[in-house]
Amino acid sequence: MQPLRLLDRIKFVLERQLVKGAGFQLLVVALFIALISLVGGLLVLPVGETFEHAGAAIWWAFLRLTDPGYLGDDVGSWQRVVSTLLTISGYVVFMGTLVAILTRWLIAKMADLERGLTPVTLKNHLVVLGLSRQSQPLVSELLASSGRMKRFLEKHDTQRLNLVVLSEEASADQLIELRSQPGIGRRARRVILRSGTAIQPEALHRVACLDASVVILPSAPNDSVHSLVSSDVETVKALLSIASLAKQSRSDLPFVVAEIQDIRKRAVIERAYPGAAEVVAGDASISRLVAQNLLHPGLSEVYNEILTAGSGNEVYVRGGESMAGSTLAEIAAARPDAIVLGVLKHRDHEWDVRLVAPSDTRVEAEDRLILLARDYADTEASPVGQHLKTVHLPEPRMRTLAANTESRRILILGWNRRVPSLVAELASYQHASFHVTFVSVVPQEERELTIRRYTGTTPVICRHIEADYMLEGELRQLDPSAYDSIILLSSDRLPSGEEADARAMVGYLQLEDLLSEASSRPQVIMELSDPGNRHLLDGYPAEMLVSPVILSHVLAQVALRRELRVVLDELFTAGGAEIQFRSPSDYPLPDSADFHLLEKTLAEAGEIALGVFRAEPDERGRHLMLNPPRKQFLDIQAGDRLVVLCLTE
Repeated sequence: MQPLRLLDRIKFVLERQLVKGAGFQLLVVALFIALISLVGGLLVLPVGETFEHAGAAIWWAFLRLTDPGYLGDDVGSWQRVVSTLLTISGYVVFMGTLVAILTRWLIAKMADLERGLTPVTLKNHLVVLGLSRQSQPLVSELLASSGRMKRFLEKHDTQRLNLVVLSEEASADQLIELRSQPGIGRRARRVILRSGTAIQPEALHRVACLDASVVILPSAPNDSVHSLVSSDVETVKALLSIASLAKQSRSDLPFVVAEIQDIRKRAVIERAYPGAAEVVAGDASISRLVAQNLLHPGLSEVYNEILTAGSGNEVYVRGGESMAGSTLAEIAAARPDAIVLGVLKHRDHEWDVRLVAPSDTRVEAEDRLILLARDYADTEASPVGQHLKTVHLPEPRMRTLAANTESRRILILGWNRRVPSLVAELASYQHASFHVTFVSVVPQEERELTIRRYTGTTPVICRHIEADYMLEGELRQLDPSAYDSIILLSSDRLPSGEEADARAMVGYLQLEDLLSEASSRPQVIMELSDPGNRHLLDGYPAEMLVSPVILSHVLAQVALRRELRVVLDELFTAGGAEIQFRSPSDYPLPDSADFHLLEKTLAEAGEIALGVFRAEPDERGRHLMLNPPRKQFLDIQAGDRLVVLCLTE
């Protein structure tokens, strides 16, 4: 073994000191200054009688090293030479190195502050555990909620919204990106970013989880296909960490809204967290919307309005304290700008959802009222002079849907993790028959195994084709016009949502070219992953569902009003209350009718009128007119359909 040279040893020791931080770096610089001052003082000490002792000579050298202004005071050639060398060394060591160390230290400290490593000292704030492009709409939803947020803040006795977001790597760039998002803008100053992940206990302490009024745990944007640690596993770990943190500090558990991808893990999530929690099944929720849209083409426009903030009507849940003793008919008459959908009854620590409830149902103080309105203020009672005439809704008749003997042919282009839950959702509609053809580059054996593990034996007929729908020749061989519905999925196997959506959009434009040559046109549904791509295909006839936007709305609104989760589950599952389209000819409507008359006519049939779906789009490309003013004449044309809420078996 070759021995290390003395110079290498010195370099190694010096390196180990410099990497220890600014304090050790300054100590090394101080030693260099002392050494240079010592050598400079000893060099000029023998010259003349200028210095009384060695200390004076060393002090003379230190002054020249640290202040070049002394350079002109020296006498004699040797002193001037040494003084010049000391001044030059001072520029390099004292000024250059010292300023560089301090500058790097300040930059590092500012970077640490921007990373958000300091624990927050807040109470009753909102916490979002995870920030990605797919969870940015969630932040926008929380910041845009006005009426609900005001009531939420009053309930938790706080004056302003403080939103703390945990990001894997927090930075000033993320705040700039948030500020550029629609609906956020200057509201981004209310957002406090902290670095870390939801499965790190120290990160949970950093965002003060235990002091929060609500903790929202969105699902990770993408799972690695072959990874054993899915986002649902990380969700369980995060909930266990919150519960453990509360046990150690003997604190109360905060209210948690958690999103999971696999609905089968709901029981595991509820078992992992002993506190108050609401679980939103992301994949199942999107699958329910797609399944209902297959049965009722055009329904996506209804969902996009109801489940997107700032684009029209939303579902609100109000407490029954101020309405105790009143009937639903009286409550509806006092709210001319809202539609009463039903009531929540509290039974055995659970909520009994009664949508399309009879109008003579009396509301109790512990009940919750379910309404459809454009704004939270519209759910308040109007002055007596503005009340409507009461509408009588009898005990609703349960509609028995006749079995559809003709199988509905569906073509699904692409593949993602939601496909098995979509097949399971289609199987839940026992009155309908589905024949689904899957086209993807994913191996057929892998797809069949995934569906079989999720659904077991299913009545849905599935056929798998290995092909790339991006190739025109392979897409043409599928004969897309022969299907009743076509679904383009945004892949979750690509690195980003932008790339997945780009592939889906190019495939859709290619599909449009083929359908333009066909004599019949099937229904086309397109799923997007990146909210920024939502408006790129405006004007095209495809129905679009932006999954992150819909799920963000559900998570945000359930966080502000937890009872809303059971309402949405009832509304978007098979059976029970459903939003459907009806032909105007099914009802005894006059040629000219306003919306209030439409409400009265449909109520006699045991249904709630929600609006009208026009056959021809308006100037904005919209077909839907939801919750119009009561006195507005509808001018129903041929091909228009009524949007109703009814009960089905």
